[in-house]
Amino acid sequence: MKFLIASDIHGSASYCHKLLERFNAENADRLFLLGDILYHGPRNDLPEGYNPKEVISMLNPLKEKIFCVRGNCDTEVDQMVLEFPILADYAILENAGHIIYATHGHIYGEKNPPMLHKGDILLNGHTHIPAFKEYQNFTYINPGSVSIPKENSHHGYILLENNIWLWKDLDGKTVRKENLN
Repeated sequence: MKFLIASDIHGSASYCHKLLERFNAENADRLFLLGDILYHGPRNDLPEGYNPKEVISMLNPLKEKIFCVRGNCDTEVDQMVLEFPILADYAILENAGHIIYATHGHIYGEKNPPMLHKGDILLNGHTHIPAFKEYQNFTYINPGSVSIPKENSHHGYILLENNIWLWKDLDGKTVRKENLN
């Protein structure tokens, strides 16, 4: 199964549109969103093309292909307009005998991980900075941000298939590749 993993759309219709173009071009099976879908929060400037209602209209038709965890900017009122579940604080996926603990990153993150074992992956967004770091008990992976990248990083996502992790920009160019076997 091929996953396109993205985080921190923050209501940007223009960047959500580019993300969905990549979702279709990559022929991904599922879109896994790591939170902060509709709103930008008080610490971020409005992203380019800010239009949460348009983001809703783009994502709802894909409701059967979307998995999502709750970001710190996502609320119950967002769930009222989005037709796929967004309020889980985390999701656990099996990956080659280990787990992927997927969460937004504001509760559990790189500096405050949940209980993980060697070979497990902590997958989160929130920082808006793409990352791959191996620790003693887990590997930390972050796709960065679709709409508001920080620290001079790219607008992007991760493509995951057969335990190969590809960080890509919204033009589809591979920025980094990791093979976790």
